Amino acid sequence: MNTSPREALVEFSDNEGGTDLVGARHREGFTPRQLAEKTSIPQHHVSEMENGKRPIGKNNAKLLATALNTDYRVFL
Repeated sequence: MNTSPREALVEFSDNEGGTDLVGARHREGFTPRQLAEKTSIPQHHVSEMENGKRPIGKNNAKLLATALNTDYRVFL
């Protein structure tokens, strides 16, 4: 059976952007603090976005995508 990561992690389906953000951050080897420094997004906002407590929004998605070498649309 070939299952996509999103299908395997159905419990995170209500926070796909945040889950993708955590994965991209880990892939690049950044701590939340390092990502905050690279994007000028406050660290507590990064944490809230990762945990689904704050929407990422298009502007932040673009900042995050640049820092994480990915397409911003994965965070929306």
